[in-house]
Amino acid sequence: MSRRARCLTCALLALALFSSACFAGGTRARYPERKDVRQFIAQMVEKHGFARQELRTLFGHARFQPSVIAAITPPTEPRVKSWQAYRALFLTPERIEAGVAFREEQGEALARATALYGVPEEIIVAIIGVETVYGRNTGNYRVIDALTTLAFDYPPRAEFFRSELENYLLFARDAGIDTLALRGSYAGAIGIPQFMPGSYRRYAVDLDGDGKEDLSGSFADAIGSVANFLKAHGWEAGQPVAYPAQVQGEKYRELIDVGIRPGYRYGELANFGVSATGEAKPDAACALIELTTPDEPSEYLVGFTNFYVLTRYNRSSMYATAVLDLAQAVKSAYPTK
Repeated sequence: MSRRARCLTCALLALALFSSACFAGGTRARYPERKDVRQFIAQMVEKHGFARQELRTLFGHARFQPSVIAAITPPTEPRVKSWQAYRALFLTPERIEAGVAFREEQGEALARATALYGVPEEIIVAIIGVETVYGRNTGNYRVIDALTTLAFDYPPRAEFFRSELENYLLFARDAGIDTLALRGSYAGAIGIPQFMPGSYRRYAVDLDGDGKEDLSGSFADAIGSVANFLKAHGWEAGQPVAYPAQVQGEKYRELIDVGIRPGYRYGELANFGVSATGEAKPDAACALIELTTPDEPSEYLVGFTNFYVLTRYNRSSMYATAVLDLAQAVKSAYPTK
């Protein structure tokens, strides 16, 4: 190999290593030079009055995070879902004990939120327990990095995450916070209840009365905001959430196929071979929920409107059921006075 060829090879190798390092660790200069980012900046300037150069500087500090892409990308071969394995992640003695302690420590805020929004204390406690173990695991990604990565480097959901990035920039400006400093989940969820920026702007409340909605530093605000979110999505105070159900025959499959949105009436269930042990009005809207575990019989629930509301927080019937089970475990373990 000639000297010139060797030099060219070395140069290409150095360039490849540099590019790889930038891709793996992020690069400060990458995003502002991209056409899609420039278009997004232009929209933020025109629509919301942001300063163009300030946004260019901001995105110059945003770093691509390949681990975010890896975390959010579905596996090429989808895993078989297991309700019992999923439940075991959240129904641990440690999380239940922490839930009891949280309910004791935050009793005043929980009582106020329940009075205002009609959501039971144990439901609020369970959601915060499932989301962040009562504020212990709120995420280590810079929110700007996570949302920028997903908005511009994850095509399957780019539109959604660009909307969330827009909401994040508006939230940060309105709240007067350092856009580069706030940390959250790999998906850009923020704080003790893990609100996405759009939900933060729409549903966060100032329950502690200090003049700001702080979901990272105020447990009271987090508690009130969870309750407000559920109420805004249709929570019905004093109404059932779900009952265990038994099925027979095959006609019940018609209910499963409809999905988790309540589309039938409680009084109709017997016509489909479904029975549930619980009281509800015959015309109460409901759905039949199947929880599957490989090599085990399925478990069934009759889910009412409130169950569906829980799935607006995380669109999974397993999530909603885990919240219910943790809520009941915390309530049962909480000392009565």
